[in-house]
Amino acid sequence: MKILIADDDKELCHLLNDYLSQEGFQVEMVYDGESAIRATSKRDYDLMILDVMMPQKNGFEALGEIRQRSDLPVIMLTARGEKIDRIVGLEMGADDYVAKPCDPRELVARIRAVTRRTQQLQSPKQETTKFDIDGLHLDLGNRQVLLNGEAIECTTTEFEILGLLVRKAGTLVTKETISEVCLGKKLQAFDRSIDMHLSNLRKKLGDLSAQKPRIKTVRGSGYQYLVWGE
Repeated sequence: MKILIADDDKELCHLLNDYLSQEGFQVEMVYDGESAIRATSKRDYDLMILDVMMPQKNGFEALGEIRQRSDLPVIMLTARGEKIDRIVGLEMGADDYVAKPCDPRELVARIRAVTRRTQQLQSPKQETTKFDIDGLHLDLGNRQVLLNGEAIECTTTEFEILGLLVRKAGTLVTKETISEVCLGKKLQAFDRSIDMHLSNLRKKLGDLSAQKPRIKTVRGSGYQYLVWGE
């Protein structure tokens, strides 16, 4: 598995490189946002670890350009306590985040969780993989989302959450279930990751009408994909 680390802290890069290499990952490193953009356009990676604060272009700017052409799984490194960085990163399409200074063991766990979800999407189980609900067409096998015939681009995590909600359309899916199944971790108090991913999905999918939302929030419990019919 090939990982790109983009962080201007060279000492941290080399420490992570040593640890990840021992875990069996192939690691390449760049030290600014422009280099991260160029590297992902020229070479294939399985995942990128992207720092927020970098020269030339910061992590948000780099992620924005990368997301225009790629759904490469991205874990962002954010300053500890900087909640706004985590929110912005998730809104822009990051799959997960880890606060700095990061524990390499936690980072490896997050990497494995994100890549496990990606592999599950690429190799779905032998079950129903195509769904059509109120103009939404979801193809789990080809990882395709169409809304009234128009392609909708989703990140790995957004697609996983949408797939779970659609498979259980009409029933409540708790935030605990979404966190464990789609993010690969237990739900933490005050963690708004799921809310941000759902916000992104709502913006991309829209509602059938003002009175007919596609995704309903059940306050304090979770989310429900609604089926309205023709």
